[in-house]
Amino acid sequence: MTATLKYKPYPAYRPSGVEWLEEIPAHWEVRRLKYLATVNDEALTETTDPDTEITYVDIGNVDSVRGITGTEDLMFEDAPSRARRIVRQGDIIISTVRTYLKAIVRIESTDANLIVSTGFAVIRPRDLDERFGAYALSAPYFVEGVLAHSVGVSYPAINASELVCLDVAYPSFTEQRAIAAFLDRETTRIDELVAKKERLIGLLQEKRTALISRAVTRGLDPNAPMRDSGVEWLGEIPAHWEVKRLKFLASMRAGAGILGTEIEDMGDYPVFGGNGIRGYTSLFTHDGEHPLIGRQGALCGVINLASGRFWATEHAVVVDAAENVETDYLTYTLIAMSLNRLAQSAAQPGLNIEVIGNVSAPLPPVPEQRAIAAFLDQETAKLDGLTIKVREAIDRLKELRTALISAAVTGRIDVREAAG
Repeated sequence: MTATLKYKPYPAYRPSGVEWLEEIPAHWEVRRLKYLATVNDEALTETTDPDTEITYVDIGNVDSVRGITGTEDLMFEDAPSRARRIVRQGDIIISTVRTYLKAIVRIESTDANLIVSTGFAVIRPRDLDERFGAYALSAPYFVEGVLAHSVGVSYPAINASELVCLDVAYPSFTEQRAIAAFLDRETTRIDELVAKKERLIGLLQEKRTALISRAVTRGLDPNAPMRDSGVEWLGEIPAHWEVKRLKFLASMRAGAGILGTEIEDMGDYPVFGGNGIRGYTSLFTHDGEHPLIGRQGALCGVINLASGRFWATEHAVVVDAAENVETDYLTYTLIAMSLNRLAQSAAQPGLNIEVIGNVSAPLPPVPEQRAIAAFLDQETAKLDGLTIKVREAIDRLKELRTALISAAVTGRIDVREAAG
């Protein structure tokens, strides 16, 4: 990235002897990780007291930028068999299964109860600054080495014993600390910018939701006479509108189950789950334009619009608009209805089609439906365009973050003076 060009290189370089590392500063070394750290030092045994409380971290709860994003408090007897690795402050955990997830993070603070999955290699720095080590082991060159030595296509994995045989670019301890201090400061700045832009996306989404809700419940004429709809979520609606249960505005049916082996990266027809396209298949069960309602778990109430031929999984409800209902208007109405509020069962939320069908919804005349849909198409497109630009800016910042880490821990740039 061009932002790294403001930092000068080291005076001299030499070949590293490592394919994905290339050159390093002339005074740096290359060492295998196993000579700088230990791996998987501590683990819970099967004789652990069943009543022992643990705070468990699985592979899906680790993000290389945000760190540990979630934990689960469990008794040992209720914990999965993979909940075994004990971690301490300063340890670095690296996913050894599904290595493409790049789940790598330093444990900044912990208590004795924090346990991570056996799907992690727990690296404990010995002759390595722990902060520098965390940056080095998340750098592209090291991750590329992990991926290159992983075995398996759909579920790539690497043995911890092979992982610690990978090479690490190794400056002096003084330099390691200077690089870590520089990266702590610069990545914090980048992360703060990313957080601000993510908050902006949240505000744009809130504005989008409010715009849709107002248009499908109040219409476009601010001077239209209003009346009480008699429905709590609707409030007042234009006096000439009707209120009908959703089952009279559309027919609804659950999608079908589909074997995971039938879903491809590319294929003839998209496969829609509750949260949008999840792959492709050579089969199709639906044709035309249909709103889809997510019906399980975190997907409850998520609305998508499918066009053409497609397959809908059991996680989606396929909706067919009635004759006097425009599909586009119905889609926006479903969004405004916030159907996730009707989810049943806290453990695994789910939407019941009969319950959805009995919810009341507004029904303006067809010409107004078309006008509202056209208005919302135009206005949401503007907001979506802004959201895309903000997401692109976030992607650029994340690329800069990765490039800066890579350049610093491989010696492409000399940050010793900048770290002061």
